[in-house]
Amino acid sequence: MSRARTLATAARVLRQLRHDRRSVALMLLVPCAMLLLLAYVFDGSPETFDSVGASLLGVFPLITMFLVTSVATLRERTSGTLERLLALPLAKGDLIAGYALAFGLVAVLQSLLATGLALFVLGLDVVGPPWLLLVVALLDALLGTALGLFVSAFAASEFQAVQFMPAVIFPQLLLCGLFAPRPAMHPVLEAVSNALPMSYAVDAMAEVQRHTAVTGDFVRDTAVVAGCAVLVLALGAATLRRRTA
Repeated sequence: MSRARTLATAARVLRQLRHDRRSVALMLLVPCAMLLLLAYVFDGSPETFDSVGASLLGVFPLITMFLVTSVATLRERTSGTLERLLALPLAKGDLIAGYALAFGLVAVLQSLLATGLALFVLGLDVVGPPWLLLVVALLDALLGTALGLFVSAFAASEFQAVQFMPAVIFPQLLLCGLFAPRPAMHPVLEAVSNALPMSYAVDAMAEVQRHTAVTGDFVRDTAVVAGCAVLVLALGAATLRRRTA
């Protein structure tokens, strides 16, 4: 891998995103809008907002980054851009790292905006240090980016890329512990939830809500989310191949 080529790829992707205002708005503003809506939904019950707001602070960035990354990457595949790039002396690792770096920078900004809004405007109350919420939100956004890069290889159109959301995101959302405690689920569903990264992201947010300092469980949960992101990025690099001789 070459650092210069990785940075050049990231710069190209960021230039393209700069001209795609709707995608930028989706990534940066939609998570904030959803948190604002959630705060008003539980306006008469602030303790409920505190209990679910932190968890959704990690879920919303994952969903939006997955959606935008999968569609944007597929657009590059179908337009022939990736085909031309792979014809250059550019390693797959440089290419996938460049995409991950570009969308990762957007994820940092997204996480800062959403976390700042939740804590300083909407009054989300957590026991632990606020910066830990930012760490989990950022890891979730990076995981969404990695999943989006990966699934784009299996879609033939942007519509098909969107169709992957019910298959990839919704099961995690239902089984991550937001709607029911995972230990109270059917044993089969609990076993499935234990294999899904979003479950650990929600658990990490819960640790921040309950404890004043970093705990061993928090470190474990964030390590699982980060490890899954790296693994999916590696799988995404494996799907990059030329389709013509």
